[in-house]
Amino acid sequence: MSVVLITGCSTGIGLATALHVAKQGNKVYATMRDPSKSELPAIVTKELLPIDILLLDVNDEASIQKAVKQVMDQEGFIDVLVNNAGTVAVGAVEELPLKAFQSDMETNYFGTLRCIKAVLPSMREKGRGIIINVSSIAGKIYGHFHGSYAPTKAAVEALSECLAQEVQPFGIRVALVEPGVIETPIFSKGEVSFETRYPNFKRFLSFFAASLESHVQPGVVANVVAEIIEGKSKKFRNPAGPDAAPLLQWRASQPDEDWLASTSIDDETWISAMESMHLHVRQYMENPALIDFKKPAPVSAG
Repeated sequence: MSVVLITGCSTGIGLATALHVAKQGNKVYATMRDPSKSELPAIVTKELLPIDILLLDVNDEASIQKAVKQVMDQEGFIDVLVNNAGTVAVGAVEELPLKAFQSDMETNYFGTLRCIKAVLPSMREKGRGIIINVSSIAGKIYGHFHGSYAPTKAAVEALSECLAQEVQPFGIRVALVEPGVIETPIFSKGEVSFETRYPNFKRFLSFFAASLESHVQPGVVANVVAEIIEGKSKKFRNPAGPDAAPLLQWRASQPDEDWLASTSIDDETWISAMESMHLHVRQYMENPALIDFKKPAPVSAG
């Protein structure tokens, strides 16, 4: 049994991961800013799962220190930290407010960094531990209208690779999980404006609307996290979801110049390219009113 601290557990990937890891026999400390807005407390009570819910805001140093101290006081050690809390703003760099960039970086990068620094001393002293950072394929694929979000995940990727080399001599493992397009409330929570001077934004929204038709659940990411905890995966980078590895390979196969130039192709050519990847974008391109990211995603533990 491992003692696992997970951030961002109110919904989506964090919630599913807390449930799945607990059902695997681990003691889970699921953290979030406001438990009253989450289904997790009711699920824990109903299923009698080994999950304690703690208040933690990754943007608040005192909140992090308090939560970590609570776990340390009760358990004496944290075996695994899963950094999952995240936000996303999408839109053109010119049109997104600076505060959107600051908010994404503060939560996705600095929030991850704060939590790492809070647990690392005890892991180093004990000579063991696992730090799992939930990144995204956007940490390796830099697409238009992701100028606020993708840099934060690229920063997490770089931080993780640097950290992994530093802590390996102390018996500490660092691993990245790179989800593809997963059906979570992050799409409805994110800052999205449909008004723009940039016509290709319609392609961006159509791609995600079509991708979400597959209804890939957060549980697939939870499974990958569990495999790392259990030692079934020894990989540093762990794509999660059926589209993650193919999309990463697709981008890696293209010269940078071809990738950048692809935004200049006409709509019909782009639609055909997406259809060849089984993404039915045409309906959304022809009728953007069909795009609706406000639909609630179901809870799934995998």
